[in-house]
Amino acid sequence: MKITGYRTLSTTHHWGRPVGDVNGFIASGVTDVPLVVIETDEGVEGVAAGSHADLDRLFPALEGKDPRAVSTLYDAMLARVFKSSHGGATFGGIGTLDTALWDIKAKLAGEPLWRLLGAGDRFVHGYASGLDAALTDDELATLYQSFADRGYTAAKLKGGRCLKDDLRRFALITETLSTASAAPALMLDANESWNVKQAVRYVSALEEHIDLTWIEEPLRRWDTVGHARLSQSIKAAVATGENLTGLEWYRPLLDGGGADIVQAGAIWGVTHMLRVAMAAHSRDLPLSPVGLTANHAVAAVAAAVPNHLSSEVQDLGVPVGLTVDQEFVDGGIVLGDRAGAGMVIDESAIRAAREAEGWQEPAGPHTRPQRSGLRLVDGDGWGK
Repeated sequence: MKITGYRTLSTTHHWGRPVGDVNGFIASGVTDVPLVVIETDEGVEGVAAGSHADLDRLFPALEGKDPRAVSTLYDAMLARVFKSSHGGATFGGIGTLDTALWDIKAKLAGEPLWRLLGAGDRFVHGYASGLDAALTDDELATLYQSFADRGYTAAKLKGGRCLKDDLRRFALITETLSTASAAPALMLDANESWNVKQAVRYVSALEEHIDLTWIEEPLRRWDTVGHARLSQSIKAAVATGENLTGLEWYRPLLDGGGADIVQAGAIWGVTHMLRVAMAAHSRDLPLSPVGLTANHAVAAVAAAVPNHLSSEVQDLGVPVGLTVDQEFVDGGIVLGDRAGAGMVIDESAIRAAREAEGWQEPAGPHTRPQRSGLRLVDGDGWGK
């Protein structure tokens, strides 16, 4: 069997609410979902959601090769961009192609990906994470009630801008999730918006009122020393790593004690998640994948690795034109038996939706505010 080509599509995810974090939000609640399909000479195709970045530069590493050699092909893609670096957006293209290769491998084996990877249980523990920075209190309660109705007992709030607001919103989430748990786990994601002393002061103030399970991305992603200092100064665990584009970024973070909970972004693909999981496991640290909503294949990794803690579930719906063989129940994800990674695309439905709606270019919380990490009081200079 040989890889012969690939094609790309784009669909959209309709969240039904504004989505974003402390850095900004998408008011329309409609986000773009890039799709990649790897083609083979035997007609078996691999499907993945993620990124279209640098595919033309990366694909020569795959063309004509046997798609079952996933680890070798992953390293071949890294080597292909050796001089210009695989960091940044390029890593998203690598991860998407890699996930499509795993889809092919599992389909050829006639097994769901979670079983191919060695998992003995199809259930993946999850926590609710609504990308909720722009929601009103009523919208926040309604959203998390939908998660509580599915048995979710843990939730992550986007915040870090105003302590009073965060405490009020945590109280709402606690009350909402109380139908599923008398003492829900609570997490806060600051999305790299603080410096280290801001983080110590803010989290310490939070911990006077709530039992915070973890603080996520409190500092810039590369600040190993700062993360380690913070971890030693607060009770909550420090969770970080989702934006590190390559295993080499984790070495100083883990060796320097900068992460209590090791995270990896689902968009970076299956092989990367497996390698990060083992790097964390070698240091007795738990793994928590981030952003499984449109990158569900990584849930199979979560089911298979020994140190999975909980995975981020951002929404209970699926992008337009996609069918995913999984259920959000019992406070997690129950993976199905479809051979492969479990995602099927309806290209005609995607084209029809595009023609009917027009194509919405997403904005998003991807631009760091100028005054992040430089505020004296809550809200000071925010967004300027």
